[in-house]
Amino acid sequence: MKFSGKNVLITGASRGIGAQIAKILAQMGLKVWINYRSKPEIADALMSEIVAAGGQAAVVKFDVTDEDEFIKAINLIVECDGELSYLVNNAGITNDKLALRMKTDEFTGVIDANLTSAFIGCREALKVMSKKRFGSVVNIASIVGEMGNAGQVNYSASKGGMIAMSKSFAKEGASRNVRFNAITPGFIETEMTAVLSDEVRASYEQNIPLKRMGSAEEVAYGVAFLLSDYATYTTGEVLKINGGLYM
Repeated sequence: MKFSGKNVLITGASRGIGAQIAKILAQMGLKVWINYRSKPEIADALMSEIVAAGGQAAVVKFDVTDEDEFIKAINLIVECDGELSYLVNNAGITNDKLALRMKTDEFTGVIDANLTSAFIGCREALKVMSKKRFGSVVNIASIVGEMGNAGQVNYSASKGGMIAMSKSFAKEGASRNVRFNAITPGFIETEMTAVLSDEVRASYEQNIPLKRMGSAEEVAYGVAFLLSDYATYTTGEVLKINGGLYM
């Protein structure tokens, strides 16, 4: 991949899909800023792994739901590197429950962690990137933001909102040469899916045209493409990485 920028901030990057995104982008020559909220040992281990492989990495601790912390982190990155070239809004949580039993704070808690945090990131990135008339943002949404899912009203709403928000930011950022796109992963092999029973896994895979779950690496390569110079005429788009489950 070709990149005109030099660094990237990845939220929720210490494990899972975020960690794989960090590894892939570091391999492609970007300095990766690994955001984490807790368990610094995991983030530090990822940074050490990237550096040992010849890449550049740094860790930055902040809670994405804390607006002041998020803004300070972006300012720190700009202070250290002179710019923020790319942003991947990956951090998110789930709190699954049938809607009839879901309390309002259980709904808004997921919205704040997944959608409001991404809004803060997009807004602050646009401010910084506009100064150089260059930048690219990828928001990690979800297939359930497109098709919905029982028991995930809050999560589906947050990810569906992220898709619409990406398109709106794309319209505002275009005149400043700042691109915004979204990715909607389907069932991906992560720590969360690793706990599924063989029976449940088989039932999921039966409904996927490619008959398997995806890998975090496959999502990471999609992120790399949308950030890169190979996608300079792509903005406001949704890249589906779901094995054909939702077309």
